[in-house]
Amino acid sequence: MGVFDRLPPMDHLRSEKMCFVQLIFPAESARLAVTYLGEVGLIQFKDLNEDKSPFQRIFVNQVKRCAEMSRKLKFFTDQINKAGVKSSVRPALQPEIDLEELEAKLGEHEHELLEMNSNSGTLQQTYNELFEFKLVLSKAGSILAASQNHAAPVDRELDEHIYDKEVDGGNGYLLEQGIHQGASESGVRFVSGIILKSKALNFERMLFRSTRGNMLFNQAPAEEPVTDPISGEEVEKTVFVVFFSGEQTRAIILRICATHGASCYPVPEEMVKQRQIFREVSSRLSDLEVTLDAGIQHRNKALESVGSQLWRWIIMVKKEKAVYDTLNMLNFDVTKKCLVGEGWCPIFAKSQIEDVLQRATLHSNSQVGIIFHEMDTIDSPPTYFRTDKFTNAYQEIVDAYGVGRYEEINPAVYSVITFPFLFAVMFGDWGHGICLLIGALFLILREKKLSSQKLDSFTEMAFGGRYVILLMALFSIYCGLIYNEFFSVPFHIFGKSAYACRENSCSDAHTAGLIKVRDPYPFGVDPSWRGSRSELPFLNSLKMKMSILMGVCQMNLGILLSYFDAKFHKNALDIRYQFIPQMIFLNSLFGYLALLILVKWCTGSKADLYHVMIYMFLDPAGDLGENQLFWGQKELQMLLLLMALVAVPWMLFPKPFILKKLHKERFQGHSYRFLGTSEMDPDSEPDSARSRHDDFNFGEVFVHQMIHSIEFVLGAVSNTASYLRLWALSLAHSELSTVFYEKLLLLAWGYDSPFVKLVGLIVFAFATAFILLGMESLSAFLHALRLHWVEFMNKFYHGDGYKFKPFSFALLEDDED
Repeated sequence: MGVFDRLPPMDHLRSEKMCFVQLIFPAESARLAVTYLGEVGLIQFKDLNEDKSPFQRIFVNQVKRCAEMSRKLKFFTDQINKAGVKSSVRPALQPEIDLEELEAKLGEHEHELLEMNSNSGTLQQTYNELFEFKLVLSKAGSILAASQNHAAPVDRELDEHIYDKEVDGGNGYLLEQGIHQGASESGVRFVSGIILKSKALNFERMLFRSTRGNMLFNQAPAEEPVTDPISGEEVEKTVFVVFFSGEQTRAIILRICATHGASCYPVPEEMVKQRQIFREVSSRLSDLEVTLDAGIQHRNKALESVGSQLWRWIIMVKKEKAVYDTLNMLNFDVTKKCLVGEGWCPIFAKSQIEDVLQRATLHSNSQVGIIFHEMDTIDSPPTYFRTDKFTNAYQEIVDAYGVGRYEEINPAVYSVITFPFLFAVMFGDWGHGICLLIGALFLILREKKLSSQKLDSFTEMAFGGRYVILLMALFSIYCGLIYNEFFSVPFHIFGKSAYACRENSCSDAHTAGLIKVRDPYPFGVDPSWRGSRSELPFLNSLKMKMSILMGVCQMNLGILLSYFDAKFHKNALDIRYQFIPQMIFLNSLFGYLALLILVKWCTGSKADLYHVMIYMFLDPAGDLGENQLFWGQKELQMLLLLMALVAVPWMLFPKPFILKKLHKERFQGHSYRFLGTSEMDPDSEPDSARSRHDDFNFGEVFVHQMIHSIEFVLGAVSNTASYLRLWALSLAHSELSTVFYEKLLLLAWGYDSPFVKLVGLIVFAFATAFILLGMESLSAFLHALRLHWVEFMNKFYHGDGYKFKPFSFALLEDDED
């Protein structure tokens, strides 16, 4: 393994080296220093006040002020969105403003907007009431006129006494006067008003039952929608007129109107007075419309003024609140003159942080400098990888499974290639790959524009993984060329087929088959396999064996990475009693199967590999017969089976007993060279410390090792079988694509009608886009994800660390975007 020691280090293979630091801030420069550290964004502070509630911390009042300003800014944002006013995402540079000035300005804007909203709400309510009154006057007047024209002489005599009370002619009487009704002391009266259309039927029934039928109910639908005063939405309403007799009945009707949310308006019986009031209401509505429009324009101008600086104010308040939240994580020293903080930072950032702290001391005119020094700690450091726009998506895929331990080997380095490639094995079609490539290039070429826009969740997810989609598309084109499938159609791209018909008519092609006439097709699957009688058996055999080869290779890579991880952390026990027996067990069984597949391909043998692998266990010494692929195969199988059986106790027993022996020697005063291992190394366990080595429990260690060994043995079988999903999904994708091509496109193309051809082409395009490019690509993505998370990463990756989350203003701006 000495050759591996000479390899150059990989930047992304291990997380950045971290150091635990302590900072002592003089009180006068603490806020400015923390602000500058937020601009750098390379230090993660530790909360030294975990035992205190948020209300017991030092800067609780400043945090409350920032929270109140955030509430006001949220109010402004809601008002701008509700009004449909466009706000500037990146406003022009304005003079700097301090927090006190901003707080006063926000208070003024809020008071102004609240006052305008209150006035606008009052005017809008008055407008709605007048509009309803206008509708009631129009419809109720028609109802009254109709009742008068068709009334009997006796009823007409009674109607002459209705509303004999004079109506006030002033403009202020319309709504203040209340429900105006007139009648003689023994005459027929009526109540008019408006109610929601959905409540009209129930309202009529209630009136009939409450008055025992002593009323006459007339209704007419309002021709125009009315704005609901509570929800602000336009609703349909119905105008009603209720005729009755008696003061007690009147009281009952008014109560029922109130319970059903009906609005009652006074309507005089005389047509002259109705017209007079109608003109007055129309005039007041016109005046209110002008007033409301002017108020809306004034309010929109105020919102535009706020919106032009809203983003800058939001970021400013967020930064200020983040600074005080960070200061609340610090402690005062015994003199109450300095704030003490602790945290993690990358080693490469130490000099940059020191420069920032010196600048903060100078700008705050502090007489005392800020102390910044490294400390020892038993805590495990956080995991931090420096990523760019290309590698970030792959790192997020790995972190979704679990954040790696500090300086644990990073699977994302290998997933950059293996993840899109395994996706392409299942999605292999170079026509579909080109479609994915077009989508990926669109996202990449419009990168700057899309990054500055607010996207929906699906588009944002696709944009974040644009480079993953790019590689998936390129590998899909590559695998599609190997499968020779372009929307399931084969092409003679790399030359002529190696097979030909026995005669010119090709009438016996599907019965007698084809004959080989030239050298094999130079690249990928020969196009003549398409439509042949042995197409499925051939492709199934090819893809199944290819899936096993890929699975064995990737699992071996995972075990090999566990060696590099153990060697890096100097865990000799893990190398001797985990890596070596695991490599022996996996390759004695499934590595041997991969070898048989390669030998069978190279020699053209017709040996049954199922029979070979089954009888390797059932009858190791039996005669292979025609299934023998090479000389000495039986002896090799017996040796490999013996090695696999030896590897199981090799994984299970030595390590726990060696750990027990080392533990005893430690407390007997014997000197020995400490053998690092994941169970004994405090740096590899986040919650461990050297003082806890006294709590060694042999039973727990042995059970843990037994579970790990059984899991690996069973997982070697199940994981290898799990890689057969590569074959299954590739076959399903190919067959589904063939069905769409033959049953949609070709079937429609067989008709002479251009309309049928166009419909067939459209249906084929939609089926390809939504099912093959949408659902199938998502399915292949999830299966590739499973193969990496379970079958590959469980061989070496613990994923029980925690992520480095620095105090950074850049993260606040990204969240706002």
